[in-house]
Amino acid sequence: MKLNRKLVVASALLLSPALAIAHPGHDHAGVMSGIAHPVFGFDHLLAMLAVGLWAAQQQGSARWMLPLTFVATMLFGGLLGFAGIEMPLMETGIAGSVLALGLLVALAVRPPLAVAAGLTALFALSHGVAHGLELPALSSPWGYAAGFVAATAALHGIGYAVARNLPQLATPLVRIAGAASALAGAWLLAT
Repeated sequence: MKLNRKLVVASALLLSPALAIAHPGHDHAGVMSGIAHPVFGFDHLLAMLAVGLWAAQQQGSARWMLPLTFVATMLFGGLLGFAGIEMPLMETGIAGSVLALGLLVALAVRPPLAVAAGLTALFALSHGVAHGLELPALSSPWGYAAGFVAATAALHGIGYAVARNLPQLATPLVRIAGAASALAGAWLLAT
């Protein structure tokens, strides 16, 4: 039980600096701007939590490979975005990732690792390009990248920890959260 409390406290401390930039005027802060983008972007937040939830539903190496694949591919996409390379239908891809990841969690899908990692990479690429294209003026791209990588990893970790530490009786809540994410993704696609 102490590990759960420590994880929650550590996550709160990691994410709390982002609260200080909830108002305009801090776009030059690099790392802080990078943290804010996935945490305060509703679509990014849902997708990244869903990756953690989905990873927790997997077995074996998929539990760590899915979040690692997402973070690595997202960073690659971020570098593409820094270079000004745009992705066709990027916003649709992001909304679609919220829908798809939500469904994968809601249905507790366990595909082969190669399929799961491929889907995760596909979803992560659109998120990464979006992060990269939204680099605030005067921000250090490397600080900004470090911020969105750290925030993403923390969100994956939070989703994973919540799903893995629920009492057996409450595990259907993970699937309900996935369904809610899927509905939000459908709404994002419709708007």
